[in-house]
Amino acid sequence: MGHLRPLLRLALPNYVALLSAVVAGIVDVAWVARLGPAAVAAVAVATNVENALLGVILLVNGGVVVVLAGRIAAGDRPGARAAIRAAWRIFAALTPVVVLAGWALRRPLAALFLPGPGAASLAVEYFAVSLPAVAIFYAQQVVDGIFAGHGDTRTPMRLALVANALLVTLDPVVIYGWGPAPACGVVGAAVATAFGRAVALAIGLLLLRRRRAFTEPAGPTGSAVRALVATGAPIAGDFLVRMAGALAVVALVGRFGVTAVAAYGIGMKALYFATMAFYAIRNAATIHTPRVLGSVGGEAGGAVGGEASEARRQAVGRQVLRLALGAGVLAGVVFAGSAAPLMRLFTGDAQVIAAGTVFLRCVGGYLVPIAGVIALGGFLVASGRGARLFAVTVVGITAQTVLGWSLATAIGLPGVWLAMGLSALLQLGLVLRLARLGPRRPAVRSAASRAPVPPGGPRRAGSAHTRSG
Repeated sequence: MGHLRPLLRLALPNYVALLSAVVAGIVDVAWVARLGPAAVAAVAVATNVENALLGVILLVNGGVVVVLAGRIAAGDRPGARAAIRAAWRIFAALTPVVVLAGWALRRPLAALFLPGPGAASLAVEYFAVSLPAVAIFYAQQVVDGIFAGHGDTRTPMRLALVANALLVTLDPVVIYGWGPAPACGVVGAAVATAFGRAVALAIGLLLLRRRRAFTEPAGPTGSAVRALVATGAPIAGDFLVRMAGALAVVALVGRFGVTAVAAYGIGMKALYFATMAFYAIRNAATIHTPRVLGSVGGEAGGAVGGEASEARRQAVGRQVLRLALGAGVLAGVVFAGSAAPLMRLFTGDAQVIAAGTVFLRCVGGYLVPIAGVIALGGFLVASGRGARLFAVTVVGITAQTVLGWSLATAIGLPGVWLAMGLSALLQLGLVLRLARLGPRRPAVRSAASRAPVPPGGPRRAGSAHTRSG
């Protein structure tokens, strides 16, 4: 079975939908750039914090995609509806905690990542709107997960396009005060983002209602909650640790001043166009892998079924890896070749452009291996081999942070970029060991299979005469 086409069919719409989580930050940074480096740095930090908070709701989003897809494939409609209700229950438990904690910590968060009081105060203003609006953002992630669990990645894509179209339209109006609207500065960027997401959420909930996702009878919800948490926890944990690592990099870059933070913030916004492609491949693998392995179970049983399942598992994994590495190479080449023009799209500050150009030209050594790590992560979780994935991420991010501090002290800001690349290579090596995509070793034969062939009898494969090693 060819796996490239179904993976692309799932990944491409999901890529557009995933960008909805980061395009808001990209557009906001682009529009506030005219307000100066302090405003750029403030919005960059605030939206990076929001991206980190995405990891919390991935517990629900990732869990409901896998559990819902499996129950629908098994024909368990009550179980599928129970999974949907479980997703909303977990959402209701998590969201108030995140919103209230974020609100209470908004000033320390801003001060942690921004060296100057001016930029920090602007970030606090942005947080005052964006952190309560996390409730909208989280609800949209649940809606997207429910659609994806049904194998529909196109509806979340369309909802994302609606949200981003509204954002692009409203951002300049509320940031600069076009027409009768007052000029709100960085606060206006947060307001436009929240409004666009709220409209998309309302449309998504209406579409789910038409599918009777909330009204039909459901199975036991308690077991569904446990299934979602068990499945989504490795996905959420992996993402949270990665985003914590990204915030640690922001703190490192902050040692070199507001200009460096602004350059890194703009560069990372550009990189999201690549990294979200890696996550789209990951999510496609999460949906496609169980379908492939489940089809084997229906075709054969016993040892033959196990061998067929392992062969198909490896085939899917190799295709996921090839697709991800290809995307990483393409992204690295594009960013290296267009670094300066990309930076000029966001800012006219010569120092910010120079620092960001160096970053984008160095980042290919990070993008290629991290593409394989991210995409294979979804494949490992979906094939039941994700238990150690979280440990790999913790090791990699710890190495990145330690190396970053050391190399930044030794050679300056480029040392941070070098640390990112070395950490990604380490993680890729560990993930490939977990994935086991190479040919299987021959099984150890039993004593009976090693017995001498009777005189005159046929010489059978697996006898002492044919055994290797």
